[in-house]
Order: sequence, then C-alpha cells, then structure tokens
Amino acid sequence: MRVLVTGGAGFVGHNLALYLAERGFDVVVLDSLERSTSFALERLRGRGIPILKVDARFFDGYKNFDVVVHAAAYVSVSESIERPVEYLDNNALGTAKVAYNCARHGARLVYLSSAAVYGNSVRLPVPKDHPINPVSLYGFSKWLGELIVNHLNTVYGLRYVILRLFNVYGPGQNPSYAGVVASFLERALRGEPLIIYGDGGQTRDFIYVDDVSQVILRIIEGDAFDNEVYNVGTGRPITIRMLAEAVKRVVGRELDIVFKGPKPGDIRHSYADNIKLLI
Repeated sequence: MRVLVTGGAGFVGHNLALYLAERGFDVVVLDSLERSTSFALERLRGRGIPILKVDARFFDGYKNFDVVVHAAAYVSVSESIERPVEYLDNNALGTAKVAYNCARHGARLVYLSSAAVYGNSVRLPVPKDHPINPVSLYGFSKWLGELIVNHLNTVYGLRYVILRLFNVYGPGQNPSYAGVVASFLERALRGEPLIIYGDGGQTRDFIYVDDVSQVILRIIEGDAFDNEVYNVGTGRPITIRMLAEAVKRVVGRELDIVFKGPKPGDIRHSYADNIKLLI
C-alpha cells in the first residue's frame, strides 16, 4: 500500500513516516522543507524514504497513492495570532487542496486536526462533541480544515477520518514552534531555568508520537475511514508545573522555574475523552 505523508519532514509527519515504513508500507514524504529540521531529514534519508520537496498545495501526484495522511500545517498558536492570513492560507486552503485531490483520485484521507479547535474547556475530559470555540487562529484554521474535509465527503464522496491530536511529544519536536516538553528538555540539558507561561496550573494531555502513529496504522490497516472525528490523547491530565518538576528529575538537575505572563490564545485546561477511539 502506498502512503503519502504531507508535512512528512515535520515532527509528527517524519515520525509517522518512519513508523509506517518500518511496518512494510511504501511511504513517500511530501514537504516544502520550509520548517523541516536536519534531524528529521537525516532520519528519513537513513531509512531510504523518498522526500518530495514541494508544497502540498501545489502537488499534482495524489492519484499515485492509496492513503494520504495530511500532517502539513503551521502549528504555533502565538504565531497564528500574529500572522492569521498565512495560517488560513497554509492550513485551511492547503487542506482544501489536499482533500479535493484525494476525492478526485479515490485516495483515503487521514486529516490531522488539533484539540485546539475546542478552545477553553467547558467539560472535562474533553469529549468529541464538546462545543467548538477555538481561541487562536491556529485552532480556527484546523477547524476550517475539518469543515472542508466533511463537505468534500458530502459533495465528492471523500473517505476520511479526522484525528484531533492533543499534546504530542517525541523525538525531533521543534521547541521554536510548539511543544513545552521539547522546550523544557532543551533548556534543562543546557542547565537553564525552565520558563512557564502563566501560573503552571494549566493542564495538558501529553501523548507520545509513536502512540499517535499506532492509531493511524490501525486506521489504515483496518480501513477504518468512517468519515468520523476522534480525539487522540491519553485521557490523563498533567499540569505544566508537574511537567517541569518531572523534567528536572529526569535530567537530574536542580533548576530554577521562572514564571512569565500567559501567552495569547493559551487554553487553561485540556485533556481528552477518547472513549470513542475504539479501533
């Protein structure tokens, strides 16, 4: 089976590509390389995974694949507030072009959305039918992508599944754009203070990237393209202060913790009700 991973030189994308290739799939990576890292590229090349340097919005070879996993996106909440039009163009319009081409050529689509679509939680754990009220342009752009994918199913019969990822962490995560785990570890290994934005009481649901890849693998193997939406998280909340203390224990250093003002668009509490994820 041939699988195309858009954004496949990014954090989630390249880990997924490696995971699927190691399990016998014919995987190709599509990425503009605008925000890729040498770490991701070296891992992909070491495994012999083809890398197509092209923006997903301008690729015309979707007909050559059975499944497309659309991971390409800008992912910074704070940056999305500063550059809203670029986020809407890249994330929402990019999803429209990928999904439309999948529909045209009969490819099945896994759209990687985000828990950011929910905004501030009114119910915890956050169920799949939680009200949608994104507080950042990033979350809004991912929500528009979901609406587009669903509409293309209605009009063109696109077969898809939407995965709302919670806080994914793992090797190759870029602390410049997303990921408090990567940021804490990077600073801790340099012996620098850990910076918490807000009071540290905000909760998150951290899920390892290979666990996300396992969910996608099961969807592909089980042909579970049921035109549904699923939360992908552990269902276990951890506060950012607890995470900072855990990182200090892991690196074995007594580090200061510095508190700064909360970031715009930051959500107070978020952890998944993933009971619907019965794959």
